[in-house]
Amino acid sequence: MLDARGFEEVSVGDAVLAGGEAAALVAIEACVRLVPGVLGQAESLSEESFEDGLLEHPQFTRPRTFEGLDIPEVLLSGNHAAIRKWRQDEREKTTRERRPDLWAKRPAN
Repeated sequence: MLDARGFEEVSVGDAVLAGGEAAALVAIEACVRLVPGVLGQAESLSEESFEDGLLEHPQFTRPRTFEGLDIPEVLLSGNHAAIRKWRQDEREKTTRERRPDLWAKRPAN
């Protein structure tokens, strides 16, 4: 049927869904966020999961302490080089732990 209509099949990952609505929302989100102006900062796209083969670093917001968890001091320091290093270290750690398949594909590994 897809071939007869000239459609392209797209996967949103390994999942069994009751209908196509959730998959359609994922596809819409993936496309719309690439439209200029949709995201607050275009640089956000370059730091996301999978952009360079790593998962994204943890995200924090206010308050400084939430449910007993503190924002790491380095993120409050204003030291942009230290913040970049912390984020990169966290991306590597998270990818090693959660997606060893992605980690194994990294050139440095």
